[in-house]
Amino acid sequence: MSVLVVDKPVGPTSFAVLRRVRRALVRARGGAERAPKLGHGGTLDPMASGVLPVCVGEATKIVPFLLDADKEYLAVVRFGVETDTLDATGQVLCDKPVGNLDAARVEAVLASFRGEIEQVPPMFSALKHHGQPLYRYARAGQTVARPPRRVKVHDLSLLAFQPPDRARLRIRCSKGTYIRSLAADLGSRLGVGAHLTELRRTASGPFALAQALSLDAIDACVDEGRALPFLSLREALVHLPAVTVGDDMARRLARGQSVRWDEIGAAAVERGPLCVLLPPDVVVAVVDRGAEGAVRILRVFNAG
Repeated sequence: MSVLVVDKPVGPTSFAVLRRVRRALVRARGGAERAPKLGHGGTLDPMASGVLPVCVGEATKIVPFLLDADKEYLAVVRFGVETDTLDATGQVLCDKPVGNLDAARVEAVLASFRGEIEQVPPMFSALKHHGQPLYRYARAGQTVARPPRRVKVHDLSLLAFQPPDRARLRIRCSKGTYIRSLAADLGSRLGVGAHLTELRRTASGPFALAQALSLDAIDACVDEGRALPFLSLREALVHLPAVTVGDDMARRLARGQSVRWDEIGAAAVERGPLCVLLPPDVVVAVVDRGAEGAVRILRVFNAG
């Protein structure tokens, strides 16, 4: 087992999805074994659907590298209405007419949101302030200062404008990008306000919807005795550069011994994260370049 790509439905939290997958895996093992350790590669809000990579067992070690990957979304923005959560789950703060809003006006402002931009994280988020998630302050009616963060929007396309007040967008962006904030900022730039009404993640790093199974499909596979389509560690980390080493070097890395960057054949790679493989595609470790050309081991994997 390694990574199972789930098509999360609208409604449950990401952790609720993990619980259901865990129950399915326990059933697949006949219920006799202890539940496997699980982790996911990037939280989706309850109102969002789409690609949620679920890591099982040893693969939970790769979660940080999945969180760092770019994401792609389809989003629907409604203009003229602002909410406290910046999405359709919140309380309406402002409702005003959008006037002669059209596709041309929306398209005209999109350019300013492409490339590197600054975003202020929403109050209703899990970011911590003095050890507490921001949403706890928000639920208590408090607002705290949030410094803007730099994110990168690689692509932002208007797929359709639905008169009088809705736009369907495709967004490909870096980690840490809040699509809710992007929707609200678009509305602010247009002078009419806005919030996010639909969000579907179509890709997360190397994972795409075409690989994803619904929760019902996962249950059906298990109940019918069919194998689940797990991806290998190498498939899950295909977005990282890789080098191949021999058995001796693999053992040295597994034991945490001192190794130089050029010893693993990575001289052409400036720095990591970098996958270290045994032939043909067995992931031994993920490493980075440390001080003075030494290998810094980020994760080691049990080949067994």
